[in-house]
Amino acid sequence: MAKEKKKKVNVKKEDKKQKHFWKEYKAELKKVNWQSPKELINSTAAVLVIVFIVAAIVIILDLGLNFLNKLEAKGIETLQNSITSEQLTDTNSVNSLGNEITENELNSAMNNTVE
Repeated sequence: MAKEKKKKVNVKKEDKKQKHFWKEYKAELKKVNWQSPKELINSTAAVLVIVFIVAAIVIILDLGLNFLNKLEAKGIETLQNSITSEQLTDTNSVNSLGNEITENELNSAMNNTVE
């Protein structure tokens, strides 16, 4: 029986706590300074305008940096092509000099054997 009384007392205390909580909850909601519909619309419009402005800035920066990146990539490719073509012309000139020397040596060797 003592346990039953304790359970009933605990249930009553919990009920009082819940009722007290909801009363305080309602009292706090009454203290809140709610915006009027006009203020709500103005605030929402201001937030949306700022979001669109920031989005436009980000898009412009993204497109600009993307363009610069492509421009830089084309410049690097052009530079690589010019270096490659210079190396090829240098290699060809070395080969042509080497061929001339070889041809001259052959001619002189042939002249020496003929004489």
